[in-house]
Amino acid sequence: MSVQHKQPEKGRFLRSGEVASASGVNFQTLRYYERRGLLATPERNGSGHRLYPPHTVTLLRMIKGAQRVGLSLDEIASVIASDDTAASIAVLAKRRVVEIDAQIAELRAARDALASYID
Repeated sequence: MSVQHKQPEKGRFLRSGEVASASGVNFQTLRYYERRGLLATPERNGSGHRLYPPHTVTLLRMIKGAQRVGLSLDEIASVIASDDTAASIAVLAKRRVVEIDAQIAELRAARDALASYID
């Protein structure tokens, strides 16, 4: 079962809690991604609350999705900083497929070795 996150109103700046809730991360993750340069430092309102543009939610979802397929935060940062995002993603995706294929081969070899002991 997947968790559905509320979509923020377009054009309205969001506070940390709203961004965290809508993107499925916690507010410490927001701060960490800011320190790592994955997120731009947000503006602040008169009360000192961070105000994020709505596209931050989409960016966070993309970052989390990239992590789920095995990309590191350094790799994700390089994509975000790239002038040609599509080409950067393609290069990383090809590299990740090669890594996954190697892992699959190692797992098959381990499985075959274990199966031979059973037989």
